[in-house]
Amino acid sequence: MIGRERYPERVATGGARDGGPGPGSAGAGGAPVDGTARPGAGGDGPEAPEAWRGSESPVAPRGPEAPAASRGPESPVAWRVPDALSARVPAEQRGSGRDDVRLLVSRGCAVSHHAFRELPGQVRAGDVLVVNTSMTLPAAVNGRVGGERVVVHFSTRGADGRWAVELRAPGRAGATGPRPGGPAGAVVRLPGGRALVLEEPLGPVAGARLWWARTPERVPELLRRYGRPIRYGYTERDQPLSAYRTVFATPSQDGSGSAEMPSAGRPFTAALVAGLVRRGVLFAPLSLHTGVASAEAHEPPYPERFAVPAATAWLVNAVRAARGGDRAAGGRVIAVGTTAVRALESAAGADGVVRQAEGWTDLVVTPRRGVRVVDGLLTGLHEPEASHLLMLEAVAGREALRLGYEAALQERYLWHEFGDVHLILPDEERDAPNCFSNEW
Repeated sequence: MIGRERYPERVATGGARDGGPGPGSAGAGGAPVDGTARPGAGGDGPEAPEAWRGSESPVAPRGPEAPAASRGPESPVAWRVPDALSARVPAEQRGSGRDDVRLLVSRGCAVSHHAFRELPGQVRAGDVLVVNTSMTLPAAVNGRVGGERVVVHFSTRGADGRWAVELRAPGRAGATGPRPGGPAGAVVRLPGGRALVLEEPLGPVAGARLWWARTPERVPELLRRYGRPIRYGYTERDQPLSAYRTVFATPSQDGSGSAEMPSAGRPFTAALVAGLVRRGVLFAPLSLHTGVASAEAHEPPYPERFAVPAATAWLVNAVRAARGGDRAAGGRVIAVGTTAVRALESAAGADGVVRQAEGWTDLVVTPRRGVRVVDGLLTGLHEPEASHLLMLEAVAGREALRLGYEAALQERYLWHEFGDVHLILPDEERDAPNCFSNEW
């Protein structure tokens, strides 16, 4: 889902959006069963990527306070998104197709406005677009705890076979609201005579939103039979699951996927991809399975499962090596979505070399940490409280981000997963140090 930040009401389709939790833990606050990302063949190098480097448990359950790396100054942009700028239905229901959205382009501090179908003219031969192939799951299922009706949102499959879930309270017209999690041992009755058992929270018990649960049946099959997409209160009506899947989505062998759509890739069509390939643009796939974000609070992302294939690592490294130190002379690495940034940067060492990797990442990209590999970013428009804005600031610089969002508001761009998109590219033709200032 573009931005993956939410309005207060969450809706489950058919029922009464750049994170998810980490792997199963041995106990509340204990070390995960299978906690760290693993380098693939040829993964040796001067320094291992952050996602698997160092501590015993880089993905231990996170408490209510954001990690120090994600805390910082106020949002780099200060505004409120008017309700009228929420995209309430998919682009193909407003216009002529998925790619019938607008494209805001920031090149340094310069801003221009385009149709998304003009994307081939905004990139160049040799650029590589890094895309997330995670498939959106029908992750919302009706249930009951005793006599209480609930909606279960399945977030992430843990390494030990359990699933992290959030229980929501049904509201009017299908809207759901927050509900206290737990207690441990609670049995949630599901359709078809099935049930899951809540075992322990992710993080401190008080106020825990996500809980680890045991389910006797393979969850992907349960979701296929009884699930529906998670959707949110700003959308106008229910949509089929196909509306929440991108052209890049591919099924995983174990049935895992994303609870919320990695929607920066949503406007792409097969015809547009073919046009980009004809222009000489390259595509590099990876996966990062997004979990259930909070509708009520803009949390930093939880640890999420990711995989960067060897072929993608090789291609990204080759594009960067071919241009030498002159980014203007060769191809650029452009991530499609904040999820692609998180996965790719998790597989990059401090030396800037990407290595094959898979596992869990708890990386939060901020201006202070910066980016090691990504040159540009295609993403949606994010709420002012969203932690993703710090990632955008790391790529674009604070002033460029401010100017881009001011233009988006002035020109009435649309927000959220069915909305318009923002292409952030480096300024390669003039020196603009003030534009890229990330000083706090």
